[in-house]
Formats: sequence, C-alpha cells, structure tokens
Amino acid sequence: MGWWVGWYESGKRKSKALPSKELAEHYKQIKYSQLNSDVFTGTISVGWEQMVSEYAEAKKIQGVTEGTLYEHVLSLRNFERLEGKCTSKQITQNVIDDFVLKRSPEVKRATLNKDLRNIKTFIYWCRKNRYLNGQLEIKELKLEERPVKSLNDSQVKSLLKASKKHPAMQIRILLALGTGLRRGDIESLKISDIDFENNCICTSSKKTKKCMPSRPVSAEIMSYLSKYVSDLDVNQKKLFRTKFNYRQWRKICKKAGLPDLKFHDMRKTFASLLAQNGVSTAVTQRLLEHSSPNLTNKIYTNVDPVLRYAVEKIQIKNWF
Repeated sequence: MGWWVGWYESGKRKSKALPSKELAEHYKQIKYSQLNSDVFTGTISVGWEQMVSEYAEAKKIQGVTEGTLYEHVLSLRNFERLEGKCTSKQITQNVIDDFVLKRSPEVKRATLNKDLRNIKTFIYWCRKNRYLNGQLEIKELKLEERPVKSLNDSQVKSLLKASKKHPAMQIRILLALGTGLRRGDIESLKISDIDFENNCICTSSKKTKKCMPSRPVSAEIMSYLSKYVSDLDVNQKKLFRTKFNYRQWRKICKKAGLPDLKFHDMRKTFASLLAQNGVSTAVTQRLLEHSSPNLTNKIYTNVDPVLRYAVEKIQIKNWF
C-alpha cells in the first residue's frame, strides 16, 4: 500500500506515489512551499533518519544494485556513528572535515575515499531536494600509485599450460584475457549467449548493469570455446556447470609460477594489450565498460609493458 500526493501545476493535475504517510506529508509541505512562492530558495531542516530513508528509496527507484545500495548505506552508517544523527542544517564543512579525521585511523585511504564518494553523492541529493544549502567541499585523499600487474606472453603460456587439465578453468582464463570480462560476468554466461557464427557473445555486467549484445571475441578463443561447449551435456544451459573453484585456481597459479596472481589481473592484462597495440582509450573504455575514461587511463594503462612500449618508440639510435 502506498500514499499519493496530488496537486495542480500550470493547470494540469499531477501526482506522486510515496512509500509512507510520513514521506507523503513531507513531500506535500515541499510542494506547497514551492507552489506558493515566486522563488523558492530556502532549505528545510530534516532529521537524519528521514533523509537516509528517502535517499535509500530514491536510489532504489534509480535501479541501483543491492550491493551498491548497501555500500552507500554503510558509508552513511559510519558517518552517523562518528558524527551522530545530524539534521540537514547540522551537516556543515566542519562536520565533514571532522568525519575525515575520525575515520582516517580506522581504514585505509581507498576505503575512506569510497566513503567520501558515497557521502558526496548523498550531499548532492540533499542539496537537490533543498535539505542543504551552500557548497560543501569533499575531496578524496591522494593514493599512492602502484603499477598494475600485467602478464607477459611467457606468463600467459605458463598459466594456460598449468590449467590444461581443468578445461572449465582454462576457458575462464581465456575469456578473461581475451575479453576483459569480470569474473562474475564470466560465471553468469549461458551457452545461448554465444554466437559462434559471428564470433561474439552477449554479455551483461552485474556491476555496471550495462549490456553488450555483440561483444567481439577473437576467432582463436571462439575455437577453444566451441570445442569446450561440444563436450558439454546437451541439456546444459549455463556455460559452467560448477562454481569457480578458488582452491583449484590457487594451485594453477602456483604451478604456473604466479602465486600472487589475482583473477582480476587478467582483465588488466587485456587492457594493457589493447594499449600496447594502439587501441584508443574510448574503445578500451567501452570494452571494459568503465563509466569514465579517467579510470581507464589512470589505472589500466599504468603498467610496465604499456609505459615501456611508449619509451621504446623513441628512436634513440638516431642520436648517435
């Protein structure tokens, strides 16, 4: 059961559904203030719990995943734990700065930056709904840049050789290296998603909610994939019958001489190979399904092969 708010605006009947009576009453007050003033520039003092509840509902309406919503709510819980249940007018620059100082000793900078990003989104939403007025400065902390791990040809050969006795794992590795797909997206693939005639697969990202109906795959990988599928049960729908075996993965990595390798490193290898072969950031961003080219440039091209390839293009021999 929901609650509806109705009003007339510019001679037209409008309405909005809300999940609770309290939210409906609050929204009614906002619309009344807007419709009965020439210019509505004031802010409304709202309690913490009401803001968080409305924000969570707004995120659900936007269609964010449960995991993303949980991360946002978790950041707000940490803010509440350290700063208390602030009303909208109590959220000031001093409060934000105090949160950063208190949260810093508890977590690593990367985690703190995630909290700050989530709180920044929350603040923007509050300002949009006129719960906050004025600009609050929320800057992420600088992180120490570390070179991204990327496999060379010799290491890839060793990894594929070590996984030869485990066909399902070898196909997972080939798909990660040849498409840049995340492990979760590889696990969710169905046989019906594969188009052997056009050498492409239909993928849907659980993380970004983006879909690529015809993701290109190299003919060589499709050949291995075709052989793998031909050995499967006729009634099998999913590409992999069993879940990812982490223990098996660790044994393969150890056998290949790559004990610290993470499955996600193959996604970085894929991006590195694209950069080394002169593929544009825009194309790499599309294949990796990044929301911003900054992430593609900042992380996935910060690898030794890419940087070395660029340096080697300088014709030093012409200097002598």
